[in-house]
Amino acid sequence: MSSRDMTQSIMRRKPIDDIEEENKHSGLFKSLGLWQLTAIGVGGIIGVGIFSLAGLVAAGSEGTPGVGPAVLISFLIAGLASAAAALSYAEFAGMIPRAGSAYTYGYVALGEVIGWFIGWDLLLEYIAIVAVVAIGISGYFDAFLSGIGIHMPAWMTSTVDEGKGGIVNIPAILVCLLVTWILSRGTKAFGRFELVAVAIKVILILFIIGLGVFYIDTNNYNPFMPSGFGPVLAGSATVFFAVFGYDAMSTAAEEATDGKKHMPKAIVLSLIVAMLLYVAATLVLTGMQNYKDIDPKAGFASAFTGVGLPVIATIISVFAVLSILTVMLTFLLGVTRVWFSMSRDGLLPGWFAKTDKHGTPQRVTWIAGVASAFLAGVFPIKEVADLTNIGILAAFVVVCLSVIIFRYKRPDAPRTFRLPLMPLVPAFGVLASGFLMLQLHWETWLRFGVWLVIGLAIYFFYGKKNSLMNPNSPRHQEVVEMHRPLG
Repeated sequence: MSSRDMTQSIMRRKPIDDIEEENKHSGLFKSLGLWQLTAIGVGGIIGVGIFSLAGLVAAGSEGTPGVGPAVLISFLIAGLASAAAALSYAEFAGMIPRAGSAYTYGYVALGEVIGWFIGWDLLLEYIAIVAVVAIGISGYFDAFLSGIGIHMPAWMTSTVDEGKGGIVNIPAILVCLLVTWILSRGTKAFGRFELVAVAIKVILILFIIGLGVFYIDTNNYNPFMPSGFGPVLAGSATVFFAVFGYDAMSTAAEEATDGKKHMPKAIVLSLIVAMLLYVAATLVLTGMQNYKDIDPKAGFASAFTGVGLPVIATIISVFAVLSILTVMLTFLLGVTRVWFSMSRDGLLPGWFAKTDKHGTPQRVTWIAGVASAFLAGVFPIKEVADLTNIGILAAFVVVCLSVIIFRYKRPDAPRTFRLPLMPLVPAFGVLASGFLMLQLHWETWLRFGVWLVIGLAIYFFYGKKNSLMNPNSPRHQEVVEMHRPLG
């Protein structure tokens, strides 16, 4: 094959007109309305960001100075970058209500190899996110038990790298497996659970904010930026983990009752609700307790203990566990739907795309769940959080570029939502996401690079040859025969 033919084959684009027909034969059930989708988005965005990462960035960690009350600015910077990407996702979601999210958008707008790149990227990132959240839950669970006088041995509540005498984080492993089981029960049951759990989460955060306001000591806001602006920017790259989630929600587009109409609204609504709560919560957290004293794993629990309210701290720890579960559910849903979509397209074996009587791809659900349990059990939270952020930021760059290119290549495509200020908003999203990527440690870039090299090897040895877009692929011939008119 000539280099020109090679380039054309790897840059082939999935036709947007074929997607509607594919959706009819997907095997996924349509059971999610606007409020369930919004709840999934809010459930994915709000969780470990408030309950763990806010404290981690404010207090700092080994080799990373704390940013103090300026963690608020870290959240605002991350939120601004995320908003530009959210609007880009909203435009695509209104055109392409298909499982796969950024993977599908990149495939349609930029070509197969770019779609593969972002899909392969998301497989790791979403699994890693589930692991990060499980580690956060483990910290709150440990705080809850300590509050009632039960102290778990260090060997089973932390990892070797944390330097606390730990070996494996068993609570984090168990919660990954629990969430996997919940998701395996089907999208309809998952949607109901998510709606109730997110309602409880929002009530809890409003309670924390409402009560915590009365214990704010304004002296804790001085100095507001103790380590300068550099660590604040680096902190925004870490807390970026806390301001996405709508992207994972968009992977459930095929399971929405009216994806084209509801997905854009749910994306925008979920980000607005989350950012309002984040701003208020970070002000309360750093006002209640000096940033140096905040527990990075259970910030609000330590803050209420510090002002003499250990019972409230225990209550927060209990409900934080439940509320953070929704984040794990959203992102585990995301990885399974991206994996399902890539397999259905022939880029990964079709064995992974099989669904059961609940309309759930059980095989990838359990594989992803066990993989997240492994990461949660043996790696510390910051390393895993940074790994997730670089991947999601890369996805945001691709989606923002895709929406610009597709607006000009296919201006005629029906859009239920049109991104404002084109191309300024998505261009800002590209620059902001790229800038935040540069704030991450070189080791994070190395791990990310290794994963992508492995992915490209799989694509060129398997995916390119077996893609449904390859007319010589066995899977392509099967689909042609399936849709050939009888007689």
